[in-house]
Amino acid sequence: MEFSIFQETRRGARKVNQDRLGYVYTRDALCLVVADGMGGHVGGEIAAHIVVRLIIERFEAEAKPILSSPVLFLQRAINAAHEALGDYAERFRMVDTPRTTCVACIIQDDAAYWAHAGDSRLYLIRDGKPLGRTRDHSKVQYLIDNGVISAEEANRHPDRNKVFSCLGGQFEPNVDFSPRFPLHNNDTLVLCTDGMWSAYSDQEFAEAFQSGGVQQNASALLNEAERRNGMDCDNLSVIALKWASELSGWNDESVTTQTSTLALGEFSTQMDRTVTLAEPSTGRPALSEAEIEMAVKEITETLKRHGS
Repeated sequence: MEFSIFQETRRGARKVNQDRLGYVYTRDALCLVVADGMGGHVGGEIAAHIVVRLIIERFEAEAKPILSSPVLFLQRAINAAHEALGDYAERFRMVDTPRTTCVACIIQDDAAYWAHAGDSRLYLIRDGKPLGRTRDHSKVQYLIDNGVISAEEANRHPDRNKVFSCLGGQFEPNVDFSPRFPLHNNDTLVLCTDGMWSAYSDQEFAEAFQSGGVQQNASALLNEAERRNGMDCDNLSVIALKWASELSGWNDESVTTQTSTLALGEFSTQMDRTVTLAEPSTGRPALSEAEIEMAVKEITETLKRHGS
């Protein structure tokens, strides 16, 4: 595989960054994950951290060097992450279960498969046009679908942050899965949270990746989203990837990843490990990164014992 990839997360105008993101690849398969912890619930940043970490770790364990079924992997990994959040809440006697949106993508054999819950999005862009996009599990998307409001009005609607599907909580998440989507040379995949995409129309977002490198384009979009959203800017995070199904025509990228350099059993992981887990609403001290790492390890072991 050959691709160029960029990821970044920013706090925006919020006091805490509740977004988490990361990716991992073997020589023949790639996994991308973005999660947006829900600020209206205790421990949103905990939820996002656990979900991204667990999905990445399951990929590291199961991709040998490819997955037998990308769709089945996404289904099982997302369900396991949802169960892990319930286990975490019970272990720490939390009043409410930490919750997060999530979008994840698997690429192998020149094709992409993705799944999402909530309003974190995936865009598939080809020749500057939005060829595909996830459909938000949100109140404003429901209003758009039923002709009550326009897409332009949605970004100003008072309920624009309300989602009806997430990982964590009392109910099973509503998760949408894509079909197998063959990738063409120079296709761009973008996974991002609502703090980024909410500043743009789909067409404007896609056109930003029509030329140039993904790092330059994604950084420019982050900068402009922060400017447009101003003092109301939410956390904003992005993973942007340009795919190469041919090994030519790559004169616009300064950094390109070629996975053929990896040995058969090796993988490479890049994950945002910034953990700022302040919980003023609970009255208990913030958890350190070491404590989160220990909790994730305990949850992973619990899931293994239960055969998840």
